[in-house]
Amino acid sequence: MIVSQNQSAATVSRSIRTIFVSDVHLGCMHSRAEEFLEFLNSHHPESLYLVGDLIDGWKLRKKWRWPQIYNEIFDRVEELSRKGTEVFYTPGNHDNFLRDFGKRFGFVSLSDEFVHLTADGRRFLIIHGDQFDKFETGAQWLSVLASFAYDMLLTVNTLFNRLMRRQGQTKFALSSAVKSQVKHLMRFISDYEQKLADHARLKRCEGIICGHIHAPNILDIGGINYCNTGDWVEHCSALIEYSDGELEIVFFDQEIEPVQKPVPQARSERIRQEPFVDAEVPGLISRFWKKCHPLKLIRR
Repeated sequence: MIVSQNQSAATVSRSIRTIFVSDVHLGCMHSRAEEFLEFLNSHHPESLYLVGDLIDGWKLRKKWRWPQIYNEIFDRVEELSRKGTEVFYTPGNHDNFLRDFGKRFGFVSLSDEFVHLTADGRRFLIIHGDQFDKFETGAQWLSVLASFAYDMLLTVNTLFNRLMRRQGQTKFALSSAVKSQVKHLMRFISDYEQKLADHARLKRCEGIICGHIHAPNILDIGGINYCNTGDWVEHCSALIEYSDGELEIVFFDQEIEPVQKPVPQARSERIRQEPFVDAEVPGLISRFWKKCHPLKLIRR
C-alpha cells in the first residue's frame, strides 16, 4: 500500500483511474520486484502505463537472471488486462529491444509515445525520455559507465543500510544524496526536464509524463506540467491519476485506497497511428521468453 506526500482525507476517498510506473529494471539485482508486485496487487486501475525500463536488457545481456517473482509480475499485469485494465508500454533505453515487437504485443499496446487524456480533459504526452538524454544519444559509452557507477552506489548503499538497521537507525539514500550535491548532475536533470517540457509543447500537450532519470517529481515548467514517475530501484514511486484527473506522486509503504470498480475505456491515442497486429500466442511470459532469450539479446 502507498500514499502520496500530500495525502488528505479527500484524496483517500477518490479512486485511482490511471497508474504510471517506470524503471523497475527487472534483471538488475537492485530491482525492488517484491515491492512492485505488492503495489500491483493492491490496485486495479482503468489504465496502466509502463513508461520504459520495466526490463533491464543491459543486465540480462551480461547475466541471465529471471527469478519466479518476475513471472508473477507479468502474470499480474496480464490478470489486470483480463479484468479490464488497458495496458500501455513505451520502451526505454534498457528495454529498447521491445520496439521489435511491433505496435501490439498480445494485450499490450506498444509505442515510443502515447497521448493520455486525463479525466479533467488535459492531454499528457507519455514517453520514457531517454531520447532527450544527451549522453544516451550522443555518447552511449558514458551512459553505460554511469549505469555501472550507479550500480556501485546502490551496492554500497545496501551494505551501509544493513549496518544502519543493525544499529537501529533509519535508512539513507546515498545515490539520491550524491545527485542533490553534484552540480553537474543537477544541471543535467534541469536540462532534461526543460527539453521534455519543450517536446510536450511541440506536441500540443498540456503536460508530459516520463521516467529515465530516477527522480520522481511534478513541476510546472513554463506552463507545462512535467511529471516524472521515479523508479523501483531506489524510490519505489509511481504517478497516479485520480478519478477527478488530479495527478500525484506516491511512494511504497504508504496508504492509498484501491480502486473498487474500474470502467475501462479507450483513453490514449498513439502518436503516428498505425494498425494493430494482434499476436495470438498463449501467455505473456512465453512470448517474452521467445523474444528476450539472452542469446538473442546478445546478437542485437
